Amino acid sequence: MELAFVDPMGPHFQVGRLSRGRSNKSRALEARLGHVFADKSLLDLALSHPSALTGAQSPALFSNQRLEFLGDRVLGLAVAEWLLREYPKAEEGELAVRYNALVRKEACAAIAERIGLGPHLLLGPGEERAGGRQKAAILGDACEAVIAALYLDGGLEAATRFIATEWAYLVATPTRVLSDAKTALQEWTQGLGRGVPIYKEIGRSGPDHAPAFDVQIEVKGLPAATGSGSSKRQAEQAAARAMLIRERVWTEND
Repeated sequence: MELAFVDPMGPHFQVGRLSRGRSNKSRALEARLGHVFADKSLLDLALSHPSALTGAQSPALFSNQRLEFLGDRVLGLAVAEWLLREYPKAEEGELAVRYNALVRKEACAAIAERIGLGPHLLLGPGEERAGGRQKAAILGDACEAVIAALYLDGGLEAATRFIATEWAYLVATPTRVLSDAKTALQEWTQGLGRGVPIYKEIGRSGPDHAPAFDVQIEVKGLPAATGSGSSKRQAEQAAARAMLIRERVWTEND
């Protein structure tokens, strides 16, 4: 089946040949997104990770990379408009902090997990074995791509309706919790004049398809802290969080 769509933001371009059949699972995802796609290929493309490509297929045309680019901008517009409306007295600095917390990749990954996006992704065999359906980076990219697909198929209304529905619980969460531990720690250490934290991988275990990483974090003038995770990024986040809690910058509930 040859799939193509017209991008209202620019010239027509070929999406390409995808081999994803429609299923009850796909329809269930549409119900979760609050939108039935007129052009089903858009949702298929949004769920297609570059690892699934074969031969000479271009990642730019046959994966969700272009949609991810657009979805990031649509999300930014929706969040910025919401913040201006909900915080009429907030200064630019406060708005920027709240904005960054809501549009960052980790927030998108959290939404992807919330709506169960992982099982719907089209991954290559290697990425499948590596646990790609649980990787925050892949989930976050796919969530942005889905937002773009909603926008292209149903307009800004469809995209903003999804964003308003799914981001509601993030909006209700204190900004500090929305900020990732690494960013929060760096802001804190630099504010104290202790420089930038240094992360070191100190251990790795488990099989290639399910590795476990141990990371140590060092900050000038402070005892080191460690953290573990299924990726280096997760282990670094865990180490940063451990240090923030130990230094009483965060609590166990953050």
